[in-house]
Order: sequence, then C-alpha cells, then structure tokens
Amino acid sequence: MDIKNIAIIAHVDHGKTTLVDALFQASIFQGKHQHVQERAMDSDTIERERGITILSKNTAIMYNDHKINILDTPGHVDFGGEVERIMDMVDGVLLVVDACDGVMPQTKTVLLQALKRDIVPIVVINKIDRDVARPEETLNQVYDLFLELGASDKQLDFPYVFCSAIKKKASYEPVLREDDDMGVLLDVIVKEVPSPDVDPNGPLLFQPSLLDYNDYVGRMGIGLIHRGVMHVGDEVICVRKNGDEERFRIQKITGYLGLEKRDLQEAYAGDVVAISGLSDIYVGETVCSPERIETLPPIEIKEPTVKMLFSTNTSPFAGRSDTYVTSPKIDERLHRETQRDLALKVHRIENKDQWIVSGRGQLHLSILIENMRRESYEFQVSRPQVIEKVIDGITKEPYEHVWIDIEHEHVGAVMEYCGERNGKLLDMGKTDTRTKLTYEMPSRNLIGFMTGFRTLTKGYGVVSHSFWAYKKKRGETHSYRETGALVASCDGVSTHYALAGLEDCGVLFIPPKTEVYEGMIVGEHNKPNNLAVNVTKKKKLTNVRAAAKDDTIVLKRYQDMDLEACLDFITDDEYVEVTPADIRMRKTILNTKARLKSDR
Repeated sequence: MDIKNIAIIAHVDHGKTTLVDALFQASIFQGKHQHVQERAMDSDTIERERGITILSKNTAIMYNDHKINILDTPGHVDFGGEVERIMDMVDGVLLVVDACDGVMPQTKTVLLQALKRDIVPIVVINKIDRDVARPEETLNQVYDLFLELGASDKQLDFPYVFCSAIKKKASYEPVLREDDDMGVLLDVIVKEVPSPDVDPNGPLLFQPSLLDYNDYVGRMGIGLIHRGVMHVGDEVICVRKNGDEERFRIQKITGYLGLEKRDLQEAYAGDVVAISGLSDIYVGETVCSPERIETLPPIEIKEPTVKMLFSTNTSPFAGRSDTYVTSPKIDERLHRETQRDLALKVHRIENKDQWIVSGRGQLHLSILIENMRRESYEFQVSRPQVIEKVIDGITKEPYEHVWIDIEHEHVGAVMEYCGERNGKLLDMGKTDTRTKLTYEMPSRNLIGFMTGFRTLTKGYGVVSHSFWAYKKKRGETHSYRETGALVASCDGVSTHYALAGLEDCGVLFIPPKTEVYEGMIVGEHNKPNNLAVNVTKKKKLTNVRAAAKDDTIVLKRYQDMDLEACLDFITDDEYVEVTPADIRMRKTILNTKARLKSDR
C-alpha cells in the first residue's frame, strides 16, 4: 500500500480542522450511512468550546489504494511547539490560507518550519465561497511570502488548489462549479507528496513525536516507523534522552483510519502508528531493535518566552472540596505535562511549594491552568512575566511582531495605545473599510494588551503576534494597571447593602451573597490606590419602619472575570486562586494591616 504523510498547517481560524472534515467525507472509508460531526478532530472539550486546535492529532484516510496519514496542527502561535515536533513525521504540508484574510503571522511561522526541512508544500486557498474573498490576490501574497522566506526555485513551483472546506469543494480555478469536489485536492496530494523515504527491510527504528493515553495499556507513543517492521510481542530497546537503554515488549500497536483506532498485529516502515508497552515512554526517544541500537536526532523545540509562578493554594478557602491541593499532587501533574508538551518547562523552587512554569505565551499557560482546574487541581498563580536572557554579556528580552486589523475610526487611539507600550510602527496599509498596522513591541508590554485594545476598538479589532527575536531592553514596562483594587477587609458574606454603597468607588467583581475572605479582591477601584472595603456590612436594624425595603435597590451588573481576565488584571503583589468551582483574585499579603505596612 502506498502511504502519504502530510500535515495541515495554517494561521488560527483559517479552516484546517474543517478541511479535515471535508477530506473525511471525500475518502472511500466514509460510508453514506455514516456522519462526521463538525470539527471532528477537535476532540478536547476546551478546543470545542473555544473553536481552536490546541493539540496536534493524527488520523488517516483511504483514497484510490493510497493511505494518507493526516496530522492536524494548532494555528495559534502559543502552540507552535505542537507544529515543530511533528514536522519530521511528514513528507508534505497543506498550507491553508484564508482567501479573505490573506497571509497572516502564523502562516509565515509554520511555513518556515516546512521550508527548513525541505517538505513539499501544497497551498490551499480556502473560503473562496465568501463574498469578500480575494483568492488571486491571496495567491500572490503567498508567492511573496515564499520569496521572503528564501524558498528555492523548486519550492516556489508549488502546486495550489482553491477550496471551500465548509462546502466540501475544491478546484484548480478560483471559481467553484457545481460538480467540483474534494477529489481535486486528494489527487494533488497523491501526485505531489512523495512516499516516505524509509528502509522497509532493516532493523526496527521508531521515534514517538506525540503521546496518547489508553485506560487499559496506559501511555502510548505516536510516531513514524523510520525502518523495518514491528510486531505485537516484539522485544525492543528504548534509548532515553540521557543515553540510558530500557528493554520492553510491544504490547499493543494502534493504527488510525478516520476517527477509528484499530488494533494491528504488525506495522511497516513509513506508517504512523501508536505503540504501548513502556509506561513512561516520552516524546523524542528512540525505539529500536536489540540487533542494532542507535539514536535518532532529538526533536528540537524553541525555548519558552513567558513564565508564571505556580504555588499551592494558601487562601482561607483552600481544600474545601474534594481536590488535589497538596504539593506532591501538583508536582506530579506538572511533571506529567512536561512529558507530553515539550514546549513547557517546569522548575521547582527549592524548599518551597512553588514552581516556575515557562511556556510559549500567556494562552499556552492559561490552557494548562484550565485543564488542571477541570481535573480537580487547586492552586494559585502569579502574573505572567517574560523570560530575559543574557546574550554576550547584555540582558536581552523577547520582542514580537504585532499585526493589528482595525476599522479606520480607531486608528488614532490604537496607535497612541501601542506607542505607550513602546511599540515601533513598521508598516501601515489600508483597504476600503479597515486599516492594518504592523508593530515591533516588547513581549512584556503585550501582557494585558487585549483588555484595553478590546475597549478601544469596541470588540471589532483583531490582533495577532509572533515571537521575533531577543533584543536589548528598550523603554519602561507599561503600567499593568492604572487603577487600584477593592480589597475585602474581613471575612464573611457580601451583602446587598454593602455593595450598593461601594458602586461609586469602582467596578464590582462579585454579586451579593458571595463568601469572601480578608485580602480577596472584590472589585476595581476607580483611583490608582488600593482600597480596603467591608463588603459584609449589614444595615443596622431599628424599630422604626422604613418606607422602602433594601431589596428595592437595584445594583449595577457586576463584572464576571474569567481566567484570562484575571491574569490580565492582577499585578505583581497579587495571585489568581484557581479551584474547580471558582476563580478568585487575592493579595499576596492577606492581612490588611500587614499589607498597608508592607506598602509603606
């Protein structure tokens, strides 16, 4: 059987996962009686809630006696590590570009990964069915991008297909006809993508690039068989990253077809499979035959740029529910995540129940926090900070390219906002209704950027950013927050009466009848200083009848703060307390008198 291994890469929301759905429908494994749900590859709950791909996933389809292994990758820059580690598994990539948005930041980042490895690119201009689509102009932008990235003459002669993944149609022309279908794209894949360059006859050589888990057999390593044949029951050697060797027996081989996982008795060179038998197999290790022990090159991932401090929950409400709250449990969970996600780094602070967790961006770390929360872990985290490096004796920090797409009326306010954050304008372009700005900006000043940006653009602005380089520190760190916090001064339950008296002081984050503790942040002060407030105060009772009752007072709606909003809001002397039931903000020092003394 001829095998083709491809990855689908693109900027976020350009239609990668929808394209996989369309390929499912077009392949012959899909019977007429079967139905593929929308975004079938986004199996994770958070992925379906947010409409983005977070983890790379693999599947396979059959088409005219060809098996096509497909790897669906994330489009968000924070999850670029997921793209980098699967590139050695594929021989071709489908570069999906939105015909409306054109070439976007992550389009450049993921394409560069493919060109470096000389992987065959196939350009798919998607969403050409939309009224505002510009397919031919977008194709010209793709050519410019290839030239900018230094593509060879062979790479510049890339095949391209115009497509509407949601309508399940593809064409060689920028106009779709009634009889067009996804067979056009599948034919291009079969014709242009080479079969894996592997040795089918030598001793076994396999390297896991992804991890999966099975309730019966435990951890499974997913990767490409570079050489030989593997059978269930074979005795093999796992060469660890530190050079140690561990012998184990292959208990299970799992192949993929569509949305199904199939148990195999044997698998051959060039195929992508999952194996089990070693409980702690890790990404990047080498599985080989005892006859010929060797090590494949390690999987290289870019270094993290953002870090956060994780610690055990020390608030008065800690451990109230059935949660994992102790340091050994949190340490074990963080360590387990580093084995699956190579872009994540964890360092435990000696003699403290604290960990420095480093990732590729704030979203990367917030997804980890949300996953741990849903798994009943309880802890607290600090505000994200950028990771500085000393290069040639000079302290340097990460800088990013920031692409902004806004309506014309907001240009002045947004440019002023970026200037305050030490942004350097690189380019400016206009269409009939919108303006596109390109900035160079320190990563530290992008933390909390979206909160003010959404306000300035009334929610209609679009921002993308991507790591550029480490450069010498420039300018001051933009003030994280120009307002103070309303901080509870005592324990108790918030009352309608107390909150009504505080509405003029700022914006409240809690409704009445919310249990609070001293040091908990209950709102945003409308002045720069923090203000200790009593939200549990009750109206004094007298024997004089009142003309109006308290419940006739109508409070303004409180501002509900989700995880990302809390991380944007807090400053260096505050924590976000994360529990399965609630997300709260608190001061590092809870006692009001001790905190005021420390501030002085």
